[in-house]
Amino acid sequence: MADKREITVTINGQAQTAEVETRTNLADFLRHELELTGTHVGCEHGVCGACTVLVDGAAVRSCLMLAVQADGHEVTSVEGLAAADGTLHPVQEAFWKNHGLQCGFCTPGMVISVAAFLKDNPNPTEADVRSAISGNICRCTGYQGIVAAALEAAETMRQEG
Repeated sequence: MADKREITVTINGQAQTAEVETRTNLADFLRHELELTGTHVGCEHGVCGACTVLVDGAAVRSCLMLAVQADGHEVTSVEGLAAADGTLHPVQEAFWKNHGLQCGFCTPGMVISVAAFLKDNPNPTEADVRSAISGNICRCTGYQGIVAAALEAAETMRQEG
């Protein structure tokens, strides 16, 4: 019999209470229990970055974190970056404008990683951006559009204050 625990996690601004098996990772909890399928699972080893979410504002590989570890914490998935009225986050907008996505598989984790990076580094150089996204694998874009998107988002966020 599987060991289960009740957890309460604030996800994208809303408290969610659920009973989960203690072995369930956060990515599977988001995707299968809460139907937030924007978080993608690629390698399941924390290498590719497709499953990146924010936990208390920090970028975390959700395939490496157990759902029970998120109990009492705030999680933001790619679905939670946009404003309540549907206005895209500056990073999402910049990815769209700069063709920073192709197949879209890496995009949610990349967007979350860039958003977390820009929060801590609002005036990055191209080299800073390339270093920041080096932990996220993209096989389609060649990274040019992603880097351009990150730099544009940084500029937009600085202008917005």
